[in-house]
Amino acid sequence: MTSLFPGHSPGSLPGDIELRIDRAPVPYRQALDEMTGRNAAIAEGTARELVWLLEHPPVYTAGTSAAAPELLDPRFEVVKAGRGGRYTYHGPGQRIGYVLLDLKSRARDARGFVHALEGWVIATLADFGVESFRRDGRIGIWTTDIDGREAKIGAIGVRIRRWVTMHGFAVNLSPDLSHFTGIVPCGIAEYGVTSLQRLGMTVDQAAWDRALLAHAGAFLAALDKPCPPEVVP
Repeated sequence: MTSLFPGHSPGSLPGDIELRIDRAPVPYRQALDEMTGRNAAIAEGTARELVWLLEHPPVYTAGTSAAAPELLDPRFEVVKAGRGGRYTYHGPGQRIGYVLLDLKSRARDARGFVHALEGWVIATLADFGVESFRRDGRIGIWTTDIDGREAKIGAIGVRIRRWVTMHGFAVNLSPDLSHFTGIVPCGIAEYGVTSLQRLGMTVDQAAWDRALLAHAGAFLAALDKPCPPEVVP
């Protein structure tokens, strides 16, 4: 199912940004092709900006910094994603947000975009009682796992072409965490991966999407000003 929300309300987006919500899994290669074409069209001024919420069938994606030794067990399809970062897993139970926005009409700040994207996820997780945070030198969204150790609950990976963004974030609602063992997630071997389900919460796609969209206005507003120099995304 795909939904479009053309209006602007506290739980939606401005009318000039298309919101697409898919409930059934979308194959990664299909999504990548659609996202690449849409990115180019936005840059040409022939398509609206887009926020796309979806999930994928199991797949490992390789960013531009992916190192072969970090692909431990290629039990699923491996796709070169073209985004920054290393190896990432996507699969059922993970909510993905692809964010295609034209930064030429905003602050033209790549670092600020990543920082705002992280802040959007962190604010949404807080609605479910999960305290999450950034860590200098470790890309992604982190939280305290049930064993007291820090673990990743959300991945961030972006690409910016002609000042138009693509890719975005992936948050672990209830994926099979054993699927992450086929890679070194984001090249960080010393920390684990967790999910809302592992932390004792049941959050479905619809609940996550509602909470995320409630914070969309603050996310977009953050893009209008450069990232403070002292802030490291």
